[in-house]
Amino acid sequence: MSTATLENPPAAAPEEIQSFTVTLIIRRFDPDVDTEPRWEDFDVEMFPTDRILDALHKIKWEQDGTLTFRRSCAHGICGSDAMRINGRNRLACKTLIKDLDISKPIYVEAIKGLPLEKDLVVDMDPFFASFREVQPFLMPGKPAEKNKERVQSVAERARFDDTTKCILCAACTSSCPVFWTDGQYFGPAAIVNAHRFIFDSRDDASQVRLDILNDQEGVWRCRTTFNCTEACPRGIQVTQAIAEVKQAMISGKVS
Repeated sequence: MSTATLENPPAAAPEEIQSFTVTLIIRRFDPDVDTEPRWEDFDVEMFPTDRILDALHKIKWEQDGTLTFRRSCAHGICGSDAMRINGRNRLACKTLIKDLDISKPIYVEAIKGLPLEKDLVVDMDPFFASFREVQPFLMPGKPAEKNKERVQSVAERARFDDTTKCILCAACTSSCPVFWTDGQYFGPAAIVNAHRFIFDSRDDASQVRLDILNDQEGVWRCRTTFNCTEACPRGIQVTQAIAEVKQAMISGKVS
């Protein structure tokens, strides 16, 4: 046997990753057939690093092509696949099978508080209507100097950095008990996006947004239950942002 063989023994074959069967119980609804939503279970062969989105794809491709859900980027950026998984709002593309208790069925249903259209798809129009109402765009008081940017310090940018992370998935808004019971409430996501511009040093319309949110269906409807913060897949401190908007209204200062 050569010296080279002794010094470099053959690499051990990688251990094969074992698959297992997972039961998903999905709340189904077909408006052409059903009068009320119903639960239906599916057994799916999965791997630990698969995601709930992978399981939904397998069901749709291999078992029931009528299963309906939204998805796009599959990387936690588009926000289109927000749904309730085991009673919590999550993104299906960011929820790993191994992070759930697979000894029990996994319950999947549409997010709450928005009109159910089919299976896991809800009507997002009311959500985006609230988003648009807070005027979530930069409104400077004067034009920028020719060929120059609107200068902002690192500290000024950091002031609203957290709320720039919103991907409009509606996970926070549809986790809010007030939103479930009051369809007129702006909801956490709209307030977060207002916060992003209220505290932007380049914007001069903070008071306009504060006036919009200083409404009976605005920030004062928040009951500070922290559901929204826990539901946010981007880790935004939603409840804190709402509190900062309230404080700006009380003090009359944006800082």
